[in-house]
Amino acid sequence: MAISVKLIDHTKDPIRALYMAYRVCYSALTPQQVLDRIDDERISQEKMLEFVEARLLTGHMSPLEQVHFEFGISGVSRAFSHQFVRHRIGISFEQQSQRYVTYKGGAFPYTVPKTVERAGLGDDMTALFAQAGALYEKMVEAGVPAEDARFLLPNATNTNFKITVNFASLLHISDLRLCTRAQWEFRKVVSLMRAEVVKVAPELGRQLQPKCGERRLGYCDEDYEAWEECPIGRKRPHKSELFNLYDAYRKGELDDLDADDMAIIAADNDDAPAFIR
Repeated sequence: MAISVKLIDHTKDPIRALYMAYRVCYSALTPQQVLDRIDDERISQEKMLEFVEARLLTGHMSPLEQVHFEFGISGVSRAFSHQFVRHRIGISFEQQSQRYVTYKGGAFPYTVPKTVERAGLGDDMTALFAQAGALYEKMVEAGVPAEDARFLLPNATNTNFKITVNFASLLHISDLRLCTRAQWEFRKVVSLMRAEVVKVAPELGRQLQPKCGERRLGYCDEDYEAWEECPIGRKRPHKSELFNLYDAYRKGELDDLDADDMAIIAADNDDAPAFIR
């Protein structure tokens, strides 16, 4: 079963909701007075967006908890779900039960990773799951409760979710799970969640990046070997490079700009080195 993510509902006009939350913190006006100015267009959508984006740069996070998104998620494995539910703050889960849902005929949906298929073992995995399904059905027919027959089911078994998550939590999830070190299935799910948010609130959707993104940390804080192996690592510095640069600055080891540097800056385009034309 293919992974599917659908945005079910979300905070109406999330930019206005964030503006209201932030403005209450930074204004002598009452919330009602702020709302009146929005309604009579003294405060435009453009001004609200500009204010919200400026506040996002400050790291003031609590207002982000007042914007929520609801998703329906299907076709994901139990291996994924065990990771997903570790996110506990600002997110609520409802998950398909293997206690109350019995797989008829022992046919349960599952995921075969592409790495298994590339290794030429996809058929072997499928055959083993067919055996597990047959035994599951035999157990159920023998009177074993579904809650006990499920002990046989693999981590590959698919499951479904209905979740509600606030924007602060979604940012944190994206920080971690859009990183190329995250498990492929989790990266896929969060990428699809991001795409859904972009459709309804592109100003917020573009904030959802891996933690190395220019709107997040802006650098990689994983171990150096992981940064070297990352396919997008060269687009972002590793934290050790920043620390080394700061240490060199602190020790006075950075060279001052000299006359040659100033000549490059002042050069006409025809005289400038090729790399700055």
